[in-house]
Amino acid sequence: MASRAASLAPNQKARLRGGAGPRPTPGRADQARERADQARERASGGQPGKPRARQPERAVMEKHPETRKESKPSSLSADLQADSSLQVEISDAVSERDKVKFTVQTKSCLPHFAQPEFSVVRGHEEFIWLHDTYVENEDYAGLIIPPAPPRPDFEASREKLQKLGEGDSSITREEFAKMKQELEAEYLAIFKKTVAMHEVFLQRLAAHPTLHRDHNFFVFLEYGQDLSVRGKNRKELLGGFLRNIVKSADEALITGMSGLKEVDDFFEHERTFLLEYHARIRDACLRADRVMHAHKCTEAQGALSSLPPLESLGGVESKKRPSQATHQGSFLKLAELFERLRKLEGRVASDEDLKLSDMLRYYMRDSQAAKDLLYRRLRALADYENANKALDKARTRNREVRTAESHQQRCCQRFESLSDSAKQELMDFKSRRVSSFRKNLIELAELELKHAKASTLLLRNTLIALKGEP
Repeated sequence: MASRAASLAPNQKARLRGGAGPRPTPGRADQARERADQARERASGGQPGKPRARQPERAVMEKHPETRKESKPSSLSADLQADSSLQVEISDAVSERDKVKFTVQTKSCLPHFAQPEFSVVRGHEEFIWLHDTYVENEDYAGLIIPPAPPRPDFEASREKLQKLGEGDSSITREEFAKMKQELEAEYLAIFKKTVAMHEVFLQRLAAHPTLHRDHNFFVFLEYGQDLSVRGKNRKELLGGFLRNIVKSADEALITGMSGLKEVDDFFEHERTFLLEYHARIRDACLRADRVMHAHKCTEAQGALSSLPPLESLGGVESKKRPSQATHQGSFLKLAELFERLRKLEGRVASDEDLKLSDMLRYYMRDSQAAKDLLYRRLRALADYENANKALDKARTRNREVRTAESHQQRCCQRFESLSDSAKQELMDFKSRRVSSFRKNLIELAELELKHAKASTLLLRNTLIALKGEP
C-alpha cells in the first residue's frame, strides 16, 4: 500500500503543453507533422494513416486498472443524445499523476466526417480550449454556452493515500486494509464524476442545433493528433479575472447610472428571476455540501469508532472457556451490524452527493452562463441606444449621417438577433432545468427509501439474532 500511495502522490506540477501563442487549430504545421509520422510508419513497416498506439496511456491503465471508467454516474445526461445524427460519449479514461486522458468516441452520419465512427484522446486543457472558442465567438453571443467541466482534482484523496502509505504503527492490519479500501473507493468516485462532467459538456454541444456545427468542435472530435493546447498561464488567468470584474462593473453601470430601461417584459422578468435563482442555488449548493460532508464525517465515522472496542470484547470472550463465553456472539454481531451500517451510510452520502450536490453545482454554473447571455443582450441594447443618440447628433450637425445610420442599423440588427435567439435559449434552459431537477429528486427519494429499507431490515435481522442467543 505504501508503494501504491506513493505512486498516486503528486510529486510534480502539471506540465503545460504547447507554446505561448494563441490556442491553435490544426494548420500547416500539424499537417506536416502528420505527414512525417506517416513517413516514419511506412519506413518501419507500418500502415500509412493508421494512428500509432499510445504506450504511456496503456502503461498507466495496466498499473492502475481501477481508473478505467466502469459506469456513468452523471445526474445531468437526460435527453442529451436525442439527435441520432451526432452522438458523443467518453468511452474510456486514464488517470495519470498530473492529468486525466479522456477517450472521446463519436458516432455520426453527418457528411462532414470522413468515417461514421471514430475516437480521439483529449486532455482537460483541450476541453477548456473548446469552451473558450465558443465564448469568444461573436456568432454565439445569443446562445447559452454550456459551462466548462471542472478541472480534475484528486489532491485530497492522493494526500490521504500518501499519509496512509507512510504508515501508523497504532492501527491494525485490518483497519489499515479497511481505510485503504475506503480511500481508493473515494478516489474512484471522484474520478467517475470528473469523467461524467466532461461527457455532459460534449453531449450538450452535440445536442444543440447550432453549437454542434462549429468547426472547432469538428476538429476536437475528429482530428487524430494532439491539438497542442496549453494551459492558461498566470497572466491569462489574471486577464480573465479582470474581464469578469469589468463585465460586472459595466452591467452595473448600464442598469444603474445610465438608467437604461428594458424594452421587453420577458427579459426583465428573466433577469430578475436569474439574479435571485443564482444566489439561492449557490446557497443551496453550499448547504448541501455541508450536509453531505457532515453525513460522511459524523454518522459514518461515528459507527466506525464503535467497531474496535466491540471486536476487542469479542476477542476477549473467545479466550474464555466455552461455558463462560456468554457474550462473544453478541459482541461480534454488534460489530458486524455497525460495520454494515457504516457502509450503508457511506452509500447514502455518495448518492446525496451525486443526485443533489452535483446537480446544484452544475446548474449554478449553468445559470451563470444564462446570466452572461442576458448581459450580452443588455450590452447590445446599450450599444443600440448609443447608436440612436449618435445618429440624432449626426443629423443635427448634418455630418457623417450615412455612417451613423449604417452603424445604427448594424446595432439594431444585432440586438434583434440576440433577442430572438436568447428568448428561445432561456425557454430551453427552463425546460431542461425543470426536467433535470424532477428526475434527480425522484431518483434521490427512491434511493433514500431503498437505503432506509435496507437499514431497517439489517437492524431487524440483528435484533432477531440477538434474541435467539441462549
